[in-house]
Amino acid sequence: MVHIPTEVQVRPGSEGDVMGLTDIYNHYVRETALTFDTVPFTPGQRLPWLRSHPEDGPHRLLVAQDTGDSPRILGYATSSAFRPRAAYGTSVEVSVYCAPDTRGRGLGTLLYKALFEALADEDVHRAYAGIAQPNEPSARLHDTFGFRHIGTFSEVGRKFGRYWDVAWYEKRLGRES
Repeated sequence: MVHIPTEVQVRPGSEGDVMGLTDIYNHYVRETALTFDTVPFTPGQRLPWLRSHPEDGPHRLLVAQDTGDSPRILGYATSSAFRPRAAYGTSVEVSVYCAPDTRGRGLGTLLYKALFEALADEDVHRAYAGIAQPNEPSARLHDTFGFRHIGTFSEVGRKFGRYWDVAWYEKRLGRES
């Protein structure tokens, strides 16, 4: 198991991060039902996703990188469009992915803290997170940040020859009207 370095930088993602981000995500594609993608991506295929997360605005990509002699991407957090229709513009879907050898060490907490601080001055009213079940560590992380469980879609995705449920969580953001 890898120790998370004391010096971890959280910063906006850039195109130079695409290889590390793709490697992390592809682990979850290949090995878990935590994402419902079923075919791994190439870095080139992930570029449009990366580019859809600018450094400012409601749709962010923050990466955690160690600052040691051989820097590497340890994980990332995103806020993305919740749905494509205009009226959903003040809602975002959030997620965190950590390198498999860094899970359970507070990196997701560090990333979400930075993400929600970055979103504090944006016109974002609600954050939503879909968590494939079972995933108790993710449910605890979201509970820590004030998300509340609002419902579960039963057997909504099929991967690895079985159906999976997705629990949906909601968090109030920004100033209330």
